[in-house]
Amino acid sequence: MAKVLVVDDEATMVQMVTELLRADGHEVFPFTSGPAALDAVKSIGPDLVISDLYLDKSNPLGLEILKQARASNPPAVVIVITGFATIETAVAAMKKGAFDYLEKPFKVDQLKLCVERALTYNSALSENLYLRKQLKKKYEFSQIIGTSPRMMDVYRMVERVANTDSTILILGESGTGKELVARALHFNSRRQYAPFVPINCSALPENLLESELFGHRRGSFTGAIADKKGLFEEAEGGTIFLDEVGSMSPMLQSRLLRVLQEREVRRVGENTPIFVNVRVLAATNEPLEKRVKEGTFREDLYYRLNVIPITLPPLRDRLDDVPLLVAHFIKNKTKAESGKTFQVTRQAMSALCRHNWPGNVRELENAIERACVLCEASTIQLSDLPPALVDSTVADLAGTANGSDPAPLPAGAIYPLQLDSTHRGISNSTPATATAEPNLVPLKNFLREQETAFITRALEQTGGNKEKAARLLEISVATLYRKLGGEDE
Repeated sequence: MAKVLVVDDEATMVQMVTELLRADGHEVFPFTSGPAALDAVKSIGPDLVISDLYLDKSNPLGLEILKQARASNPPAVVIVITGFATIETAVAAMKKGAFDYLEKPFKVDQLKLCVERALTYNSALSENLYLRKQLKKKYEFSQIIGTSPRMMDVYRMVERVANTDSTILILGESGTGKELVARALHFNSRRQYAPFVPINCSALPENLLESELFGHRRGSFTGAIADKKGLFEEAEGGTIFLDEVGSMSPMLQSRLLRVLQEREVRRVGENTPIFVNVRVLAATNEPLEKRVKEGTFREDLYYRLNVIPITLPPLRDRLDDVPLLVAHFIKNKTKAESGKTFQVTRQAMSALCRHNWPGNVRELENAIERACVLCEASTIQLSDLPPALVDSTVADLAGTANGSDPAPLPAGAIYPLQLDSTHRGISNSTPATATAEPNLVPLKNFLREQETAFITRALEQTGGNKEKAARLLEISVATLYRKLGGEDE
C-alpha cells in the first residue's frame, strides 16, 4: 500500500479522506496546516499527495505543495481538490504537474477511483524510471572497453558531443561497436527518456525501407492495409540510428537529406509534411568519400551526415585492449551462468592477443562465448578457442622458430581477469605476481605444447582414431605416437 499525505484547511474533510484511505490499507499522514504539510513532503517522501489548492481561502499554497511534491525524488503524484474551481486554477494546477483535479463536493467513489488511477500511474512511472536507469547503466560510457590511445580519443569525443543535437557519423569496420557508441550517445544525452530507434538500412529492400523510415498512408501501395507511422515519427523527441547508411538508394538519400534540412517527413502516399524533433546518428563500415567519388552517394547528404565524425579503430590496431575485452565478456558470461567463474590460461590469452580479428570485437565476443561453453573446469585452454584462431597461432609460432617470437606465455598459468570499476583497465587489486612479466620457457617446449593441443583436437574430431587423425594431420601413425609421447623427432 502507499504513503499518502492529505492536507486541507477543513478538519472534517481531512478526517473523512483519511478514514477512507486507511480503510483501504494506505498509510495516511493528515494535515490541516499548509506550511507543516510543505515540510512533511520533504521528510516523509509520500507516494501520493491530496492537497486543497486554497488553504487559507486567498493564497493558493496548494500550488507550492504541488511543486514540492513533484520536485521530490522520486516525485509524488498529486491530486488537487478545491471548492473554488475555475478554468484558470485547473490549468495552473495541471501545468505544474497535477495528476487530477477534483471539485468539492465530490463523491466517495469518485475520490477512490481517482486515487486508484493515480497510484497505478505512479507505479508504472516508477517501474519505467527503474528500467530506464538500468538501460542507461547498460549503455553508459564504461561499457565501451579499451585503454589504447585511439580508444581514449573516442571516449573524449563521445563525452563532448553526447549532450548536443548535432548529427554524428560513426565510422568503423563491422563488429567494432558502432551501435554501442550510438546507444551511449543517446542514453547520456538529454534525449535519454525519449525513444532510441535503430534500423539497419541494408537489411530491407528500397520500397520497404522507405515505408519503415517515413511511414505510409493506407492504400498507397499493395499491402498497405492501414496508415503506418514511420520510424522518424516513432523516434519523436529521441534519436534515430541509421546503420549502414551508405547502402541507401539515391531516391531515399534525397528524402533523408530533406529530413535533415527541413526536419519534416512525408509519409508514402501523402503530401502533407509532418514535423519531427529527432536527432540523427548514422554509421557506415565503408568510406563514404569513396562512394561520393563513384557517384553512388550524394555529396550534399554526406556533408549533412558528417557534421561530427567518430572513427572506431579495428581491433587489430588495438590488440593491447584484448585482455580487457576478454575480461569484460567473461564477466558478462559469469553473470549469465549464475556466478560460475571462468579463467583463461596465459597460453590461450597469448593466442587471443596474436590473432588479427577480421571480425573485430564481435568475433572476439563470439570466441569467448564458445570457449566458455566448451572449456572444462571453467578454465579456458588454447584448445577451447575457435579452430581458425588456433591454426593461425600455431602457424605464427612455427614461422618464428628462429627466436623472433615476442615473449610466448607459458601454458597453464592463469591470466588475471578482474576489471577495475571503470571497465577500462585490469583492477589494481590483482596481485602483482599475476601481472608481472612471465618467466619464459624454452621455445621448443612451448611449440610442443601447441602441437600437442593441435593433435588432441584432431583426435577429438576423429573420435580417438589415431590412424584417421594421422591422415588428417598428414603425418605417419608412428610420428603421431612419438609426438603424443613428448619425443622430439
